[in-house]
Amino acid sequence: MQGMIEKRGSIGIIWIDNPPVNAISHAVREGLIKAVENASKDSEIKGLVLACRGRTFMAGADITEFASGVKPPWLGEVIDTMSESSKVIVAAIFGTTFGGGLEVALGCNYRIADSNTKIGLPEVKLGIIPGAQGTQRLSRVSSVEFALKLATLGNPVGAQEALEAGAIDKISNGELIDDAVSYAKELLKNNAPLKKSHTLSIDPKKYNDSFFNDYRKTISRKTRGMAAPECCIKAIQASVNLPFEEGVKFEREMTIECRDNPQSKALQHVFFAERQAAKVPGLSKDTPLQTIKKVGVIGAGTMGGGISMNFANVGIPVKILEMDQAALDKGLGIVKKNYEASAWKGRISSEDVDVRMGLIEGTTNYSDLKDVDLVIEAVFENMDVKKEVFSKLNETVSENTILASNTSYLDIDEIATVVDNPERVLGMHFFSPANIMRLLEIIKAEKTSPAILATVLKLAKSIKKVGAVAGVCHGFIGNRMLTGYSREANLLVLEGAPPEQVDRVLYEFGMPMGVIAMADMAGIDIGTRLRQQMDESDYDVMATSVADKLVAQGRCGQKTGAGFYDYKAGNRTPIPSEVTKQIISETAEEFGVVQREISDDEIIERCFYAMCNTGFDILHEKMAFRSSDIDTVYINGYGFPAWRGGPMYWAENTVGLEKMLNGIQNFANIHGDRWWKPSPLLERMVQNNLSLKEIVNH
Repeated sequence: MQGMIEKRGSIGIIWIDNPPVNAISHAVREGLIKAVENASKDSEIKGLVLACRGRTFMAGADITEFASGVKPPWLGEVIDTMSESSKVIVAAIFGTTFGGGLEVALGCNYRIADSNTKIGLPEVKLGIIPGAQGTQRLSRVSSVEFALKLATLGNPVGAQEALEAGAIDKISNGELIDDAVSYAKELLKNNAPLKKSHTLSIDPKKYNDSFFNDYRKTISRKTRGMAAPECCIKAIQASVNLPFEEGVKFEREMTIECRDNPQSKALQHVFFAERQAAKVPGLSKDTPLQTIKKVGVIGAGTMGGGISMNFANVGIPVKILEMDQAALDKGLGIVKKNYEASAWKGRISSEDVDVRMGLIEGTTNYSDLKDVDLVIEAVFENMDVKKEVFSKLNETVSENTILASNTSYLDIDEIATVVDNPERVLGMHFFSPANIMRLLEIIKAEKTSPAILATVLKLAKSIKKVGAVAGVCHGFIGNRMLTGYSREANLLVLEGAPPEQVDRVLYEFGMPMGVIAMADMAGIDIGTRLRQQMDESDYDVMATSVADKLVAQGRCGQKTGAGFYDYKAGNRTPIPSEVTKQIISETAEEFGVVQREISDDEIIERCFYAMCNTGFDILHEKMAFRSSDIDTVYINGYGFPAWRGGPMYWAENTVGLEKMLNGIQNFANIHGDRWWKPSPLLERMVQNNLSLKEIVNH
């Protein structure tokens, strides 16, 4: 971009063309300043339109500059140049106008948007704040409430909401650039004022300390543990109480504070890790893909229904198969209720409910699946049951139909033995609730073909999931690591830590809930049933004894009104249980465990060191391609706090690998090395001073 301007009569169009998303690179910043300066000297140009070629307006900063460092001119200087122009500038926005792109648009005098435009300030998700005057300009142009919403939560909003908030001035219903040029001419004709966002002021009476403290309370659960949202709030509060120039200086202080916080590096690691997860070493970009036009789902239960919704949501027809009509009707009814709940909350329209339900068809006959391109099995977690399903599919569907299992633990290679052409078999492990959770763990079986793997990776993106590839092992990546985490939590309870202490510590660490409460929510009978199919050598009998005794008494968790905790009718708040306390005491005596007081630090170390040690084993066995894939799985599937970077990032960058290895060795000395055997990879990394970036499994 060289500052060139296309003239349409008295209106000059400044074009930005930096594919694929018009990122605001150094060249774009220089070009914008040059273009505005050139226009100021051209007497033929009375007004300007800022426009972008390609599929979107400026979608934000150039992320490649994160590593190399940003060179001047800074984006704030560019925006100052635009906002101080003596000629009216209309931003013609469309696509995803995010971050710096929105900040540039706020530096213009007026904004016209395509009706499908989304605007947002997602910087908080990278541990930073909108640092190019976004916190100062948006609150002045729209409202403090709107600025807080966009900056602290980081989620985009549509054009209509932006219009109602005052962030944009007009919605285009025709050809955007033509409408933007006409709008600029109309503004000139009407002698419209040069609406400069930096000159606008905010009435401080409404926005006192109580207002901002109340807002903090409303977002506290969503932003728990995160530093950047608080910096956003302080910066927006400065826009109320300080002149613009001083507010910008304060915003800069908050920007530096966020940049220097370890959370920003962790969240940027997460950002790149998610994108890297879709890239499988050795899988060519030219790998031919299969077209997925219709999907079959076996099982209309909670998982099957949720899985089906993912496809209907993006317009892909689904056939759900159940064994009997009653179960099918019940499952379809739950799906409809889920959609209706979304419509009631305003997330989708009532028309959307009808359209999506129209894409989901029920059946009780396998023969009705003969024309689908993909079948996902979501039945009871039992190998014999799953093999029976795949045998029937083998006889029914096309030989090219992709066959996937939603199993959480079971051997995909064994399941594939009942299929004539096993190269089309793989795992697609959705997480509950499947229509909401972002993670899709894709399990590459021994014979899964590159084309099938590539097809499912692309499909994951199409249904708005974060796909991460795992190898075949018990529990794959996520549940295999969860085993040690859960085991240590249960052993700590047996050794003297009350369940509520364990859960509190894990929650304060940043997990969505403690592992004991999580077991109650899922149903502790699930684990008991699973262990009935296993050999006792594969799990710790002592760690699971309390849970199994609770199940034997009918205490299966929230669904029965009692599990590890007690629950009042209609209330999911866990209440410490005297029954459980007695069972724990009796079980400890049975195994000769002397109960003691346990520190919060020991709970953190036991639970998370066990989790991470298994992660190193997974890398060692090449069950994951990269440590960042493990981080992606745990953040998107298990709620590991993103601001900590994921378990493997946390192990290396917060704890330190040598300290973690020493801790694991210490626990092995105390508790034995059956479960505390240090991972050979962790030992090698410490011995050779290697980093996780150097450990990539090709």
